[in-house]
Amino acid sequence: MSTASRRRAYAGPAIFSFGFRPFFLLGAAWAAISAPLWVWSFVSGQGLLTREWHIHEMIFGALAAIVAGFLTTAVPNWTGRMPVIGAPLAGLVGLWLAGRIAMLLPGLAPGVAAVVDSAFLLVFAAIIWREVAAGRNWRNLPVCLLLTLMAAGNLLFHLRPSGWDFDMAWRTGLAAVAMLIALIGGRITPSFTNNWLKAQGRTPSARPESRFDHLILLGSAASLAAWIAAPSAAATGLGLGLAGLANLVRLVRWRGWRAAAEPLVWILHLGYFWLALSLMLMGLSAVLPEAPTTLGVHALTVGAVGVMTLAVMTRASRGHTGRDLSADRSVQAIYLLANLAAVLRLAAAAAGYHPELLAASVAAWSGAFGLFVVTHSPMLTRPRPIAARRA
Repeated sequence: MSTASRRRAYAGPAIFSFGFRPFFLLGAAWAAISAPLWVWSFVSGQGLLTREWHIHEMIFGALAAIVAGFLTTAVPNWTGRMPVIGAPLAGLVGLWLAGRIAMLLPGLAPGVAAVVDSAFLLVFAAIIWREVAAGRNWRNLPVCLLLTLMAAGNLLFHLRPSGWDFDMAWRTGLAAVAMLIALIGGRITPSFTNNWLKAQGRTPSARPESRFDHLILLGSAASLAAWIAAPSAAATGLGLGLAGLANLVRLVRWRGWRAAAEPLVWILHLGYFWLALSLMLMGLSAVLPEAPTTLGVHALTVGAVGVMTLAVMTRASRGHTGRDLSADRSVQAIYLLANLAAVLRLAAAAAGYHPELLAASVAAWSGAFGLFVVTHSPMLTRPRPIAARRA
C-alpha cells in the first residue's frame, strides 16, 4: 500500500490524522495563553511565573509545538514516507503536554521537570532524523541539525543549576529558530509567490534558490553562532548587521510586491522582512552599547517568529484541509494583530520599561493567536470535506 493510500486508510480521530492539526492548535493556544499569564504574574508581583519561564515557554513550548506541526506534515512530502499519525502522533502530543504541565508545577523537583520537558524535543528530533535518513533526503539534513540545536538549547536551560548560562540557552534555541525561518522561509516564500503568479496567468519573478542564497544562509548561520557565544562583541554585531542586509537583499529579489493582492502570499514576505530587520537590530545593539539590547531580540521573537508562524499556520491549515488558498477577513485580522504586536513590543523596548505598551503588545499577540484558534479549530479538528478528499 502506498503512503498516500495508508494515509487515506486512517480511520481514527481527525485531529490525529496529520501533525499540523494538534500541534498548530495547541501551540497557538499556548502562545495566546502563556504570554498574558506571565505579564499578570510580573505586574501583580506574585512571582509565580518568572522571566525565565516566559522565555522558555515561548521558545521551547509554544514555538516547539508549531515547528513540530510543520515538520510532521512537511517531512513526509520531502521523503515520501508515511507520516506520524494516529497513536504515535497522540503520544508525541502527550509528551509536549506533559512538558507544559511540568513547567507549571511549582512543587515539582527540578530534575523531574527537566526530564519530562526535555523528552518532547529529543524524541521529536530523533523522529525527524530517522525519517530524513530513511528517505535519503540529504537536502534536509540542515533541518535535522537545527532541530537538534533547538533541543540542545532546551537541555542547557535545564542545566542552569549546574552552572550553564541561561542566556546562552535561550540564544541557542532562538538562533536555531531564526535559521529555520531563513532556510524554510527562504524556500516557501519565493515558491508560493511564483505559484500564485502562475495561477493569475502572470510571469513568475521570484528567483529560485541559488548559490547566492546558500552564501547568505552560511553567513547568517555564522553570525548567529557568534551571537550565541559572544553577543556583545563588535565583530558579532558587524556580522549580524551584514547578515540582516544580505537577507534583505534576498527578500527584495523575490519581488513580493507583485503578489500584494493576496495576503496569504505577501505575509510571508513581511515575516521574512522581520527576520532581516531583527538581525540588523541585534547587530546594532552589539556595536552601539547605548542601543536598547532587547530591540533586535523582540523583532525576532514577536516579529519574525510571530508573523511567520501565523503565516505558515493559516496557509497550511487551509491548504491541507481542502479550503481555498485565500485570506478571508479573519485571517487578515490575524496578520494585522501579529504585526501590531511586533510594532508595539519594539516601541516598548525602545522606551525602556513601558507597561502600557507592553500590555498592548501582549493583547495584540494573544489576539492574533487566539483568533487563529477560534477561526481554525473547526478545520483542524474535523475531517477534511468529502469534496476536497475526492479532488
